[in-house]
This record gives sequence, C-alpha cells and structure tokens, in this order.
Amino acid sequence: MTPSTAPDVFTAVADPTRRVLLERLRKDGPQSVSDLAESLPISRQAVTKHLDTLTDCGLIRQRWQGRRRLHDLNPRPLREIDDWLRPYAELWDQALSRLQQHLEDNP
Repeated sequence: MTPSTAPDVFTAVADPTRRVLLERLRKDGPQSVSDLAESLPISRQAVTKHLDTLTDCGLIRQRWQGRRRLHDLNPRPLREIDDWLRPYAELWDQALSRLQQHLEDNP
C-alpha cells in the first residue's frame, strides 16, 4: 500500500476489535494470530484482516520466529493521535480548573 491508500492510525483504532488486539499486544507482548484469535469471538481469518490493517498503518510489526509469525505492537504511530488530542485535553484541564476554583469560591 502507498501512504495515500494505507489506512491512517485514526481509522485503525476506531474499530473496537483492533483496539482489543492492540491492548492484548501491549499487555502480553508479541503473539501469533492463533494466540490472539483464541479469546475473540471472531474467526482467525477476521483477526488476520484486522492485523493486516494495523500493520498497514504501522501500529504492528511482524516477524517470524521459526514457523510462527509473531505480531508486536509499535506504539510510535499512536503519537499522531496523542499530538492531535493534546489541545483538547488542555481544554478539559482548563475547564476542570475553573470548576474547581468555582467550587472552592462557593462552598
């Protein structure tokens, strides 16, 4: 896939199943498709398609270990989301600070 046709990180993490896969890789480290599919209510083929999407946008790296292909989390592309969300988080922080000040001023 070319950069213009590859799914972006936002699209990839919009899907709940892909978020579950990312969380499993974050918590448990590199895993095969079979390992990941065991605990999900979808087929191994569906898990493979989700992993392909995550790989295409750079969130997952693949490597071979013997005859098993392992998938590993690459968190770097998540920085794009963090950078985009940061100004909104600052807005929430400001709003919560104003609320706290209001509550302290009006007991």
